[in-house]
This record gives sequence, structure tokens and C-alpha cells, in this order.
Amino acid sequence: MKKIDGHFHLVRSLAGFNGKGSLTPLGNGRAIWDNNQAVLKLFPDGWGDDTFTAESALKVLEANGIDKAVLLQGSLYGFQNYYSYQAVKKYPDRFIGAFSVDLFSEFYMQIVQRYVEELGFRAMKFEISQGGGMTGYHLTTPFRLDTDSRAGQIFHYLSDYPGFVVTVDYGDYTQASYQPEAIANLARMYPELDFVVCHLSFPSADHLNRLQAALNQWQPYPNIYTDIAAIQDIEGETAEPFLRCQKDVTLAKKILGAKRIIWGSDAPWSATFNSYHSLATWLEKTTIFTPEELADVMYNNAEQIYFKKTAIAAVKMANDPALND
Repeated sequence: MKKIDGHFHLVRSLAGFNGKGSLTPLGNGRAIWDNNQAVLKLFPDGWGDDTFTAESALKVLEANGIDKAVLLQGSLYGFQNYYSYQAVKKYPDRFIGAFSVDLFSEFYMQIVQRYVEELGFRAMKFEISQGGGMTGYHLTTPFRLDTDSRAGQIFHYLSDYPGFVVTVDYGDYTQASYQPEAIANLARMYPELDFVVCHLSFPSADHLNRLQAALNQWQPYPNIYTDIAAIQDIEGETAEPFLRCQKDVTLAKKILGAKRIIWGSDAPWSATFNSYHSLATWLEKTTIFTPEELADVMYNNAEQIYFKKTAIAAVKMANDPALND
């Protein structure tokens, strides 16, 4: 079966930053946040010491039968925007990328325009969760993606690129950043854009009504998708058959349908809780999807959304003017 990892991370220079402060690498795949003494195991053994490069990633993907990967950004690692550009340029048949930006930075629109116009990106990730992203270090300045003027400026700009993908991680319901209703509003206001919500809106099998409320808001809008990356971590499951995750995904299929669900791993960190092989094969061992539906979830949907012909052409044609001096 062909597979695309729809939620994957490369780490050229580990520089994590969120509400916990800075993340400092300790070697052997370990790191530590500023706010406490707990040591985080960030990379599985053998994946990298304090980096997870494109070359290391390709070995992991090939060993597990994964054809391609979508490179997303995460505050856990520090934004790897430019390295993602380099990786996609070097391996255009294996990777496609999304960039991220801090909405509160002085030159946020300049950054957006550079990555879209000069570097050819056709996907952007809003890493806004309080637990791991922008809201955690801008907590005194709450914002919503569907009403914030800075976000609005970005969306108006992106609307000039039909088919552009906007990926959002807004954390769980306990966080100030949680805003599933904003995704529905944005999908209605910008029907020419595709929206992907990360981590199936941070589900809990004990509170499926909450997940249902989010999914029901998205159901009328065919340009809203969700990835199911790291739901094992979120549900606290470290052994198959991941029964809690099965309940979550079954509900997502019932409301959204199989064509709006994208498999992803959230590796490398997620692969320290469950093996990458397990993350890449667990759905095949369930009866949630028919073979045709499973092909959509594991490959076709990500191919259709992220690997659009226009996106591939844009990055292949990109030529960074900063390197032409």
C-alpha cells in the first residue's frame, strides 16, 4: 500500500521555544526545557543525536514503506522553515513543506510573502496551541484566527493562491487557543483555500460528544480536513490495538467521511512513545476503513491536498534570490 506521512518533522537545528521557554539539546536524542529539570526524549534511538535530517528521515521512511512526507513546523523543535525549503528542493519527489510564522513578529507579512513568492511554498501552518505553540508565549494577547487582523491580512493574501493549504494546531479544549469554530468560519469565508486541522482536534474517547461538536461544525465545508497524527500520544495509548484511537477515528469517518481524513505520525517525537512501524500500520489492522477508504486515508488524501501539481511546480521553480548575490 502506498503511504504518505501527512504530518512529519525535520530538525536541522533544534531550537524549540514555547511557554516553557527554550529547549536545549542534551545529546542522544534528549533535550530539556527552561522551566524544569525533566529530560525529554525527543528522537528515537538511532534517528539522530540532536538533529533529524532529511537523509535520516528518508532512511526511516524507506524502512517503513512510506513513499512521501509532508514537512510541518512545530514550536517543539523550533521552526525549520528554510531547512524544509532545502529538503523539498533536494528531494522534490519525497517531500512537500509548510512554513510557519509568529503573527506577532514585526515582519510577519514579509516572511509570509518570502516563503510564498520566492521559495514557492503552497502550505502554511499556524502553530497556535497554548500547550506547545504561539499562544503559550503570547498568552496575554489572545487572538482568534477568524477575527484577528494580522491573521486576516495573511488569509486575504493567501486567497490569491487558490488551493493553498492552511494547517492549524490549536491544542486541546482546556487551552485558550482551542477554536474549532474558527476553522468553520474560515472555510466559509475562504472557500478557495484548504484547511487541515492537526491531531483530530485533540480527541478524548471519554468525551466523544466534544469531538462530535467540532466535527459537526466542519462537516458542511468540504475544504476542511483533519489529520490523525499523534492521537496515540493524546489518548495516552502506548500499545496496539489503540482502542481509544479507534473510537475517535470511527467517529471522524462517520461525520466527515474517509476522504477528509489524513494519516500522519507527528514523528520524530511521537515515535518515542510508539514505534514508527506501529504508527504506520495500525489502521491496517482495524476494520474502520474499507481497502479503498484506507488507500485514501493513507495516501490519496494527502496527495490531493498537499501534493497538488501547482504546489510541486511552485517549489520546483523557486529560486531564492538571497543566494544569487
